[in-house]
Amino acid sequence: MLRASFLRHGRYLSFAVACLLGGNIVADEIRPAYLELAEITPDHYQVVWKQPIVADRRLPIDPVLPNACETTREDLPEYTNNALIRRWEVACDLRSGSVHINGLTRTLTDVMVRISYLNGDNRTELLRADKPSLNLAEPTPPIASYLQFGVEHLVFSIDHVLFVIGLVLFIRNPLMLLKTITAFTIAHSITLALSVLDVVRIPQEPVEAVIALSILFLARELIVPPEQRSVITQLRPWLMAFAFGLLHGFGFAGALMGIGLPQEQLAMSLFLFNVGIEIGQLCIIAIMLGGAWLITKTGLFTSERWVPAFTYAMGGMATFWTLDRVLLVF
Repeated sequence: MLRASFLRHGRYLSFAVACLLGGNIVADEIRPAYLELAEITPDHYQVVWKQPIVADRRLPIDPVLPNACETTREDLPEYTNNALIRRWEVACDLRSGSVHINGLTRTLTDVMVRISYLNGDNRTELLRADKPSLNLAEPTPPIASYLQFGVEHLVFSIDHVLFVIGLVLFIRNPLMLLKTITAFTIAHSITLALSVLDVVRIPQEPVEAVIALSILFLARELIVPPEQRSVITQLRPWLMAFAFGLLHGFGFAGALMGIGLPQEQLAMSLFLFNVGIEIGQLCIIAIMLGGAWLITKTGLFTSERWVPAFTYAMGGMATFWTLDRVLLVF
């Protein structure tokens, strides 16, 4: 009786969470901005600025180049489904001074900055809210930022995080969990590579909708009695994870394609981004298992209580995302 009452209230709680958070949390919409500075003649650079658009509004961030930079040409801005793109040219020395992103400290997004020089030198760095400026006089390891970007993209992509947590909650056998997570990793690595290398291209809107549906499916499997679960999740959960992992890989590629990859170091950049995703994934699993152990040890909440409550909240958010993204498709 107590369990039935708790689950009933869990439904109301999950609905409230979805309503409260739905307007402010849109999974995978915290996309990075991208600033490219390419030297076309000595001390003359072509600038490309890709700025995310969320809910038909551009993020209030703008690049600020060194004071010595003089604009010599500026094209009309372009708009895509999720970005504002500006192109212009500047004359100055971009081996000293700094590049700053105004407004970055007030957002949750990152900015990938890539600079290429005529002599073949390149530098790539990820700017964040706690580090909104790039000192051009300080050398940085090439393309190392793609590893950090991979970690951050996984950790801050709420839908991907929920799916991984759902797998941890669903599978209690350590060996089967390892097999399932490995299948998920292999699958999204395959489609991430195929998409970035332009072998397979799928529109992001339907991919994001199906990703949300995968979380809703997993939430449903978690909440129903074991005998009512689908055959594939009962007998071969790794196969289910592999199938949905293929879709999640296209979702990862959507963010990476937004900032682009240096063609001269394509393989290494893609590898580092993927390794970063795996590190973020392992961090989420470690935190989840550690948190579950602590909750169980304290005795404040049993798994019979907090797992259903979390599952209903996860399902509520996945329902909102599914409906929202299906509407975007049409």
